[in-house]
Amino acid sequence: MFQYATRRTPVTAGFAISEIVFHSIVRDVRKSHGNAVLSLISNMMQAIVFVMAFFVMFSVLGLRGSALRGDFLLYIMSGIFLFLTHTKTLGAVVGAEGPSSPMMKHAPMNTVIAILSAALGTLYIQLLSLFTILFVYHVAFTPVVIDDPIGALAMLLAAWFSGMAIGVVFLAIKPWFPTFTGIASTVYQRANMIASGKMFVANTLPSFMVSMFDWNPLFHTIDQARGFTFINYYPRNTDPWYPVIVGVILIMIGFMGEFYTRRNASLSWSARR
Repeated sequence: MFQYATRRTPVTAGFAISEIVFHSIVRDVRKSHGNAVLSLISNMMQAIVFVMAFFVMFSVLGLRGSALRGDFLLYIMSGIFLFLTHTKTLGAVVGAEGPSSPMMKHAPMNTVIAILSAALGTLYIQLLSLFTILFVYHVAFTPVVIDDPIGALAMLLAAWFSGMAIGVVFLAIKPWFPTFTGIASTVYQRANMIASGKMFVANTLPSFMVSMFDWNPLFHTIDQARGFTFINYYPRNTDPWYPVIVGVILIMIGFMGEFYTRRNASLSWSARR
């Protein structure tokens, strides 16, 4: 009956939201295991196994000669980690708490915080895995030399951002078409095994094949990341701003759809999933 309302300044409101996002990120990261350290290790092992599997596959099939001149493991990681960051972010955002989730009954919680938590939690794990593998490889095997580390990291963030944007679009339509959303997001992630361009060099493709891949933001980020990583490679068929522009457009469309979905949310939607 009697409530004491306090006025928040933009700074205090920002800190309060940041605290909620932080605790939501911790909750998302620890979903796979109760122990935080083991949860991080299990997520990191997925990336390590993925890198090693492609390293062995390229070596056995004799495809190392088709790679760029330079460190072969960096060539693989420039594709693998951007692919994992993009697809895992998309999957995490699509699987985030929706408007009809019981978590939304708590006053400070909302779907925007759930989306940010899922996306930032995935980015944290992928960056930790990347730096750990690079550190071990640099110390135990051979010095790691990246021509432009800032540019390469920017492309990783662009892959993460575009994955989050596409995930928000899928999340907005998920309550309306849950079966279609699940199938479409899975098909997109599986198609990126080839369409992302992580297994070949974009400059070696003929023009008619470039048009088959240049619609994909991940294709541009991987090719540009290799341009920043290797001093003797200059990407001619991709644009570093394309994934950013596409991401901004899709995230605006996705949040508009999510806002409309939130206003028409129904608890009965959870029974259809």
